[in-house]
Amino acid sequence: MKKILVIGESCTDRFIYGDVNRMSPEAPIPVFIPKYEKTNRGMAGNVVENYKKLIDTESTIELITQNTNITKTRYVEDKSNHPFIRVDEGEDNVSRIFITEKLLNSIKESDLVIVSDYDKGFLTEEDLIIIDENSNFSVLDTKKKLSEKLIANYFDFIKLNEREFQQNYTEDDIILQKLIITLGPKGAIHNDVLYPSESPRETIDVSGAGDTFTAAFAFKYLETKDVSISVTYANKLATKVVSKRGVTTV
Repeated sequence: MKKILVIGESCTDRFIYGDVNRMSPEAPIPVFIPKYEKTNRGMAGNVVENYKKLIDTESTIELITQNTNITKTRYVEDKSNHPFIRVDEGEDNVSRIFITEKLLNSIKESDLVIVSDYDKGFLTEEDLIIIDENSNFSVLDTKKKLSEKLIANYFDFIKLNEREFQQNYTEDDIILQKLIITLGPKGAIHNDVLYPSESPRETIDVSGAGDTFTAAFAFKYLETKDVSISVTYANKLATKVVSKRGVTTV
């Protein structure tokens, strides 16, 4: 039995699908006619939903997140899956995490702590350091520009996409051993080794694919302690979700 703890901002992902058959006479913009809607847990909540599909029934997973609502609403043309606009609400109301003794004990008791930091104000770098210092095994997925101190000394693995890696660029060989850089359909890099996607599919929607990769990598590494197996496994599952509409799980 394993205890998993996920910490980070979560949201509700809304996908409103509709038809676009004409332009507005008032301005050069398309007229969107809503048809139906789908909602999912997003961000750290999506990491949890993905991980739930992988664990056995005896293991437990808990989410620590903000107590306010963030909603991301996407208006998407139904036939082509072309997104027209995304409307984000609630990000300005996120307050910083309060690290209590109870939370610290929960972190210490967990076999794995995944931090899904979307940089909305819930977690500071100081909070990230405290979380890692009390963790048995920790994986960080973050949108922050990190200090060299944090990258070098904290978290067992840090998952970044290409843009986030450029923001935190380093040539330190020791640091590169803990960074996992996702490259979309090309796969992922760890310690200068490219792990290509074995069977890349047509990309329908990349929403939430990074959450799937993080959950899958952390799950498999906790089981095998093998980076190459874990990155390959995460590539495989992320490839599956990008071939589906919206934010989906494995």
